[in-house]
Amino acid sequence: MKRSHVRHIVLAGLCAAAALAYFTRNGVAPAESTIRAELGLTKEESGMLMSAFFWPYALCQIPAALLARRIGTRWALALYGALWSLATAGLSIGNVMVMTASRAFMGVAQAGLVPVGTAAMARWFPRSAQASASGAFSGFMSVGSIVAAPLTAWLVVTCGWRWMFVWYAVPGLVWALWFALWYRNSPAEHPAANEAERQWIMQDGNGAALGTTALPWSLLARSPAMWCLCLQQFCRAAGYIFFASWFATYLQEARGVTILRSGWLTTLPLLADVTGCMAGGVLSDALLKHRGSARLARQGLSAAALLMCAGLIFAAWRAADPLMAVLVISAGMFCAAVANPCLAATVMRLGGPHVAAVSAVTNMCGNFGAASFPLAVPWLLAHAGGWNAVLGAFGALYIVGAVFWLLMKVERAMEE
Repeated sequence: MKRSHVRHIVLAGLCAAAALAYFTRNGVAPAESTIRAELGLTKEESGMLMSAFFWPYALCQIPAALLARRIGTRWALALYGALWSLATAGLSIGNVMVMTASRAFMGVAQAGLVPVGTAAMARWFPRSAQASASGAFSGFMSVGSIVAAPLTAWLVVTCGWRWMFVWYAVPGLVWALWFALWYRNSPAEHPAANEAERQWIMQDGNGAALGTTALPWSLLARSPAMWCLCLQQFCRAAGYIFFASWFATYLQEARGVTILRSGWLTTLPLLADVTGCMAGGVLSDALLKHRGSARLARQGLSAAALLMCAGLIFAAWRAADPLMAVLVISAGMFCAAVANPCLAATVMRLGGPHVAAVSAVTNMCGNFGAASFPLAVPWLLAHAGGWNAVLGAFGALYIVGAVFWLLMKVERAMEE
């Protein structure tokens, strides 16, 4: 019997959700200078607006994962998609207090995407294919950012940023309705998944992605591997968020490019992130298959990739041409993205039946970093040497992240 391919539709649906989530959350950054000028904001206030998403996003990771345990992945992700789309529409009101509240509520609504999506992939894919699936999922996050950057810049010029946010809310509502009607929480529940596909997914003992017992919090807190996962994620997320917050402004102010050109240039590192995620997933799974070492395939590959990323970011300092500087930084982002699927596969291995909650804790720590860096940029600009200091901090984050990958040892999954 030939295997059905329901898992591929599941993955496509999760990738679409990732793209739409990042599409909406990153819609503010390319329009930052225009919104700041129209509302009369300072850069510090603008930084607070962009950062408002990440604090509730970080803090609601665990509650969102626990809610999904109660109501199931199907209804949880559909609910989250509908809510973040409504929050996007709220940004169109244009009052800075309402916009900040809408960004914060968007963070609450999107908090469950990564942990619950990771749990869904752990249930729908065998361990030998989880890094590749995670690479696609991570890559499509940047697909949303790639689309948002030039489209936002164009819509700001043509119809204004308020209407832009109204239109940005529509695709997520459509996706939420489709997902609620079509998705099922496991291969055993989906009528279109045949027995051959179910057996293939279960080939290496996989299938217990969502635990039914309480998460062993004390075990998690005592795990050195968990601490390393959280700390590397803090550094990597803080580095990545530069593109979703200040990168377009950096190009406009430090490199003298127009808002439209900055929108297009911003897509280059994001495109590199997409390809790096997908290539990293395939490479990591191939290393695991041919060398049989999870430490080499996950931790070793991630550490090497992040060190290469840091070196390329520092090299961009010497590039006088804006396009060349962006291309060098983009090469660095390709390397950094290789670690994304390695992280998800490591979380699936460590989390065992509690993968959603372990992913939530890791992602929560990452978003503390993502919330902090947009606030640090104005201080670095004013007191530490301008945009060169920002790039220096940007590169240093990846070096520290690589150190934590080297220190990490994942021996076995969290127990029930």
